[in-house]
Amino acid sequence: MQNNTALLVVDVQNDFCRGGALAVPEGEAVVPLVNRIARKFATVVLTQDWHPADHTSFAANHPGAKPFETVPMPYGAQTLWPTHCVMASPGAALHPALDIPHAATILRKGLQRHVDSYSAFLEADRVTRTGLDGFFAARGITDIYVAGLATDFCVAWSAEDAQKFGFRATVIEDACRAIDLNGSLEQAWQRLTAAGVRRTSSGDL
Repeated sequence: MQNNTALLVVDVQNDFCRGGALAVPEGEAVVPLVNRIARKFATVVLTQDWHPADHTSFAANHPGAKPFETVPMPYGAQTLWPTHCVMASPGAALHPALDIPHAATILRKGLQRHVDSYSAFLEADRVTRTGLDGFFAARGITDIYVAGLATDFCVAWSAEDAQKFGFRATVIEDACRAIDLNGSLEQAWQRLTAAGVRRTSSGDL
């Protein structure tokens, strides 16, 4: 890949893989693909969901609520999740088979108790920036390829925001897996297409 191109690997963590607290169907299947793809990129960034135990997105912190229900938050509707990726817990660790030693940095998101953070660029309040746009811009990156978990949440929001910040974003479709909650996968692809995000497969890289 050219020097102006980067790979963003989203949330390939134990809790999103088989046996995890919020396992994405076949989530672990992306690991060997991501490992292979990453060797084509000089610039690779990894993200980790990294929540305090009392995070507002956890159903357990809303008495009487159940996972996957939706509640209103100051920044909009919030899906409630099973408790997952709690800071420094085994579930929050990157998948043990993930092998990308040349990754430039690991960005942790979702640290603030009162706001969720799907995107690697903007938290769910759509105001608070993570600084990743500046990280890429300072390195002359213009094109960002996105892989990881889950297609319809953190991958989609990250790709959409990359496009908003002026990067050309492409989702590597076979290197992602989706939760697909109430049609969320199709809705995500509709948003991504409207935003100009491209789709490709690992075999075309």
